[in-house]
Amino acid sequence: MTPRRLLPALGLGLLAAPALRAQGAWPDRPLRFVIGGASGGDSDLLLRMMEQRLRERLGQPLVIDPRPGAGGMLGAEVAARSAPDGNTYYINQIASHGIGPTLYRRLSFDPLRDLPGVARIAGMTNVLIVKGDGPIGSVQELVAFCRANPSRANFSSAGAGTSSHLAGLLFGMRMGIEVQHVPYRGTAPSMAAVLNGETLFAIGAAPASRQQVLAGLLKALGVSTARRSPAMPEVPTLQEQGVPDFDIASWYGIAAPSGMPAAIRERMGAEVVAAVGDPAVAQRIRAFGAEPWPLGPTEYDAFMRREVETWAPVVRASGAQVD
Repeated sequence: MTPRRLLPALGLGLLAAPALRAQGAWPDRPLRFVIGGASGGDSDLLLRMMEQRLRERLGQPLVIDPRPGAGGMLGAEVAARSAPDGNTYYINQIASHGIGPTLYRRLSFDPLRDLPGVARIAGMTNVLIVKGDGPIGSVQELVAFCRANPSRANFSSAGAGTSSHLAGLLFGMRMGIEVQHVPYRGTAPSMAAVLNGETLFAIGAAPASRQQVLAGLLKALGVSTARRSPAMPEVPTLQEQGVPDFDIASWYGIAAPSGMPAAIRERMGAEVVAAVGDPAVAQRIRAFGAEPWPLGPTEYDAFMRREVETWAPVVRASGAQVD
């Protein structure tokens, strides 16, 4: 790419082109995207929605590297320890950069410092689900069952520290019931646990369970946000059903190791924001049940700092801590 063509793509001003040229031709090899969940989960799917456009714009294939475990923190640490050369990224989320900094007491890295933002992608609501052919058909019935059967009052999550973990704990707190957390390695295994009867309920990403709800395999009792979800407009909110002060949404974006050249970070951020704004990509995101929510690097970093400030008192009030 010539300098004359480079500047509009970057939108960085006159100093950006020399900075990027000094790094050599970038990207000059496949781009690695670490995800903190299993293949087929939300992070994987959202990246694949943008894959074709990013590949066309950047001229390199995207390699997805799943590293599930510890609520996404295992994958986050792998990415944070990678060379900051513009070739490794992390699909980050509320778990790693919103809840995790307070929830995990002995992190060997600082997510906001060591894995700063490149771009925000999307946001989505969570939904409380139970087994489709089970006896529970409402939030109040779920609460009554938990009180009558405390040994079976358990819920699954996509991993310790995820929004599905904290949402389950907060649901129990708000309704005055004791619930046992059972962590899994990603959204799909957590949902399967409810389907198989291993756990009583889960509060997970609405898009992940949509087809199972439509097929009757799962029941959607309520969505986690204060407003109903465009993905499930027929499902009432938990607040509508008497769960007080409950408003939780998940979000996803891209982060990269600190020390990455600013010009590369800005270029990648601009390409991701443009991809999310592409009508075809935006439609795929909405069809998935999420909302396009693009932000560039500086704005995304500020957003994540606010999220940590918002979630810290909730984590402390819940009493949840992970070593």
